[in-house]
Amino acid sequence: QVQLVESGGGSVQAGGSLRLSCAASGRTFSSYAMGWFRQAPGKEREFVAVIDWSGGGTTYADSVKGRFTISRDNAKNTVYLQMNNLKPGDTAVYYCGTSRDYTVLAPSYNYWGQGTQVTVSS
Repeated sequence: QVQLVESGGGSVQAGGSLRLSCAASGRTFSSYAMGWFRQAPGKEREFVAVIDWSGGGTTYADSVKGRFTISRDNAKNTVYLQMNNLKPGDTAVYYCGTSRDYTVLAPSYNYWGQGTQVTVSS
């Protein structure tokens, strides 16, 4: 069993930055790929970024490439999402999840956090 708790969301103006954190319980954190997804009202959950178990591999959605950076600290059981140059289109609830596979597909993630709201105003 893995429990995930996101934090760091908030309200910012366009062009601003936020850093999301996702703290995981359990001793097997370093065995999992970790992903960030987001869901805006009325839309499906969409992939944002994923990082492999070692932190050496990352993949980003085209919409955030060059603006967002995913990283992890296995000693702290935490994964981060640094979000720069935020846009109103980034407004959503952001979720972190764990997967045994390095994948962008949400159904492959077996544990999810409760989500943290990010609101970007123009």
